[in-house]
Amino acid sequence: MPNVPVAVITDSTACLPEQLAAQWGVAVVQVQIRVGDRTDDENRFDRAELIESLRAGEPVSTAPPDQGAFFWTYQQAASQGADAIVSVHISGRMSQTVEAARAAAQQVQIPVHVVDSATTGMSLGFAVLSAARAAAAGAHTRRVIEVTEWRCSASTELIYVDTLEYLRKGGRIGAASAFVGTALSLKPLLTVYRGEVAPVTRVPGAKRALAKLTDLAVERAGPRPVDMAIACAAPSAREMAVVRQLREQVRDLREITLVQASTVIGAHVGPGALGITVAPVL
Repeated sequence: MPNVPVAVITDSTACLPEQLAAQWGVAVVQVQIRVGDRTDDENRFDRAELIESLRAGEPVSTAPPDQGAFFWTYQQAASQGADAIVSVHISGRMSQTVEAARAAAQQVQIPVHVVDSATTGMSLGFAVLSAARAAAAGAHTRRVIEVTEWRCSASTELIYVDTLEYLRKGGRIGAASAFVGTALSLKPLLTVYRGEVAPVTRVPGAKRALAKLTDLAVERAGPRPVDMAIACAAPSAREMAVVRQLREQVRDLREITLVQASTVIGAHVGPGALGITVAPVL
């Protein structure tokens, strides 16, 4: 982690590629997954095996990081010269991660500002990167927090899922419960609204649903400069086609990133899910 006055820390649901996190000195605390009798940090689980476990109907659940994981991450930042920490995390309405972070923050000698992003995925990831860039440029703590909060609130998560069953089982379905019981041929498109999963629309067939998801992303981007990300369990021709369409149709696309979704997110949205993040640029 580079020696900067304000350290930026997040959790693994931010979907940040390791290289980007390392480049900008962002420490990533791992959310935990439980599959059967095994509980471990999410980055220790093989994605393909997790998908097979989901498809086989094995019990899969998630849990916030232990307070100790936050404490030692904060301590390391302090030992490397940080005067303050901005710790940005998945929506408190989806996870108790922010609560664990706040509890650990009370035990650290330097100020730790815990930010509930009210979102997840690369909406969180892009906000964290903006925060880290601001910190690296010498911004004071208040400015780093302002940058973080603005980008979190300005960004949009658009999500395609094959089925709502995994969200329902994991208790993360939120207002999207209105779509439960929908005919299997109708594919749900979802978003994150006020910190929880919410419905957008239902579209017949996977192909049409993905086309609609892309249209919604282009519409959300509008004429302003935006960064975008496509998140999935394992990139394939499907995701590359979405990337091409967005490059062709978005008017002022600054950066587009294809990322592997957090395995924790994958455990809740299920196999076959695809997310698009639209993040306006400051």
